[in-house]
Amino acid sequence: MLTKSVQRKISAEDLRWPGYLRAPHEARPTALGLWLTTDGLGRCELVPELIAAAIYPGEAATETVIEHVLMLEECGFLTTFEEDDRMWIALRRPLKTDARLAWSECPEPPEVPVRERSRTFAAVGGARERASERVRAESAERASEWATWAQEQETRPRPPKRPLLMDAPPIGCPDHPHGRVENCGPCGTARRRHDRWVAEARYGEQMTEYEQTVGNDDGWDPRDAF
Repeated sequence: MLTKSVQRKISAEDLRWPGYLRAPHEARPTALGLWLTTDGLGRCELVPELIAAAIYPGEAATETVIEHVLMLEECGFLTTFEEDDRMWIALRRPLKTDARLAWSECPEPPEVPVRERSRTFAAVGGARERASERVRAESAERASEWATWAQEQETRPRPPKRPLLMDAPPIGCPDHPHGRVENCGPCGTARRRHDRWVAEARYGEQMTEYEQTVGNDDGWDPRDAF
């Protein structure tokens, strides 16, 4: 049974212990979680579903826990053993705690070779190769999804942008909406108004692109809004 009622703290000395330092990087979060969730003597029943729920709440981490426990046993962080047809965990270096809390309802771990215990757990809790294969398959699936998404973004046709000139005011006066070759005061004024409108519209688009770029440089990702 897992417990969080025992108040303990992981010290710098614990983190320098060879059994932890030899642990694979991906298994260390599980090692830290077992330190904090086992009983006063660092023991608990080996139920991968319960351990996963305690250390990785809200995640489908049962197979991950199985793989990590095997890794942690191989590096000497913990021991697994079978007693009364149930599997148990005993940490080789439990955290220091109040002497009044240093007791356990779990059975005493026997002196059994590590490899034999590993084979027993693998048979009961699931094979390490099966867990590893599942992790690799999930990683490959996610990589494939990202590759497909990137390819779609690169190849997806995009509609052409509407030219500003199509929305600009007429270049000529009301009598000559399309302009006039000969001099016309109102046409000249209309043309200047037309050119000013186009310039302001283009400047507005440039400022919009600038603000979007600055916003992204501050670490904001538009996808975070979804």
